[in-house]
Amino acid sequence: MLLRSLFVILLVISYTAIANTDHTDGKSDKNQVTKLLILGDSLSAGYGLKQEQAWPQLLQNAYNQEKSPITLINASISGETSGGVLQRLPALLDEHSPNWVLVEIGGNDGLRGYPVKLLKKNLRQIIDKSLAANANVILMEVAITPNLGKRYATLFQNAYKQVANEKSVPTIPFFIESVVTKPELMLPDGIHPNAKAQPLLVEIMKQHFADLILNN
Repeated sequence: MLLRSLFVILLVISYTAIANTDHTDGKSDKNQVTKLLILGDSLSAGYGLKQEQAWPQLLQNAYNQEKSPITLINASISGETSGGVLQRLPALLDEHSPNWVLVEIGGNDGLRGYPVKLLKKNLRQIIDKSLAANANVILMEVAITPNLGKRYATLFQNAYKQVANEKSVPTIPFFIESVVTKPELMLPDGIHPNAKAQPLLVEIMKQHFADLILNN
């Protein structure tokens, strides 16, 4: 009888412990670190700048000061294309297990005159692989200069909204639109934002991430 009573007590204690653990985990989910993987090109890699000057590191510094639960994983490479990202993506997803993926890619596809159909195909696969890894996706719309013709530039830019609509993922505007027309904020090449522009890009991206991640 004593053994039976002890067994029942142990069962109750075990069940209570499990219930409390589940409840605690449910609460801690809200405070878990959110890992955001940035898949970008030179605009996010900080071309022509020191790493600590580029907007991803500046934004991470701001998050750290605010004790915001976001960790940025900057996997951006200067000169990267959508095809390059697609090749690297499985390893990045396996290594980092991000909650969110920011896709800031395509500018080099446009500079090289790659077919828009290929860009769209690669973007679809990048989104599909990210979603399959249980990551939410933010697709940045990328604009290019009309060097290859206005029609190509228009088709190129429209590709992002089309793919986003197909895949039901949010888009954000091209983040350098507000600085690219100001020579004092650009490097001499007229393509890449300089160090003075980076804090402005931080504020732009911080607001987008607040709207899409922190406030949801």
